[in-house]
Amino acid sequence: MQLDQLLANAAQQQDIIVPETWGQGRALFGGLVAGLMVAHAEQLVNDSAKVLRSAFVSFIGPVAPGTASLKAQVLRTGKSVTSIQVQLLQEGQVQSVLVASFGTGRESMIDLPGSHAAPVFKAPEHCQPLPFIPGMTPEFFQHFDALWAEGQMPFTGSKQPDFGGWMRLKPTEQVANINLPHLFVLGDMWPPAVLPMYNRVAPASSLSWNLELIQLPAQASGDSWWQYQVKTEFAGDGYAYTQAKIWDAQGRLVALSRQTVTVFI
Repeated sequence: MQLDQLLANAAQQQDIIVPETWGQGRALFGGLVAGLMVAHAEQLVNDSAKVLRSAFVSFIGPVAPGTASLKAQVLRTGKSVTSIQVQLLQEGQVQSVLVASFGTGRESMIDLPGSHAAPVFKAPEHCQPLPFIPGMTPEFFQHFDALWAEGQMPFTGSKQPDFGGWMRLKPTEQVANINLPHLFVLGDMWPPAVLPMYNRVAPASSLSWNLELIQLPAQASGDSWWQYQVKTEFAGDGYAYTQAKIWDAQGRLVALSRQTVTVFI
């Protein structure tokens, strides 16, 4: 099943089926879980002027490929902001929760563009790809192109974490345009920032994810390239805390991303 069909099903239905090709070890790829919940939440906003400003995702338990249910609730609708909660359940158990805030733009005397210039990466055709290797890389990775532009690859025993590169959905996914749920799918496709420090293959997984949308470029094509750069702010006691930025191919800041990652080595 193609990604657009999965997202369309999540937008229109409470009960959905997700194929094993979107797996990540014993669980479903977290970016897709978030994208499905966001697609479901969007249908409850009922105001085109309200766009996503911030979303928090808690990955409570592993979501298995197969059947899942989406349960949504509008927590509050105000003049400017609508807040929506979506739960993803399997066998009656809550496995993931999304709380998303959609808000209108307002006039303000505060206008701080910030210093978030896009990194100067080599062009995609000159970067090293991170290939999909069956049995070694997660199943979901077959749906993406990832090009390493800075930092070390995972499991190389690097003394430093963190990296950056280009990403996109594979053209074979036949996605016409990148919409909000696609951005969540893309934004979680990279491995945790500390994996370059691993000296052997071992797991790490997201515990929670907060994504703040700065702007979603209009009519970004499905095979567009996006820049990604992640920094580790702290790691210890089996957890890592990271912050990432996402830019479009023209260097415009699109989103800020923060994750808490569980580390198993």
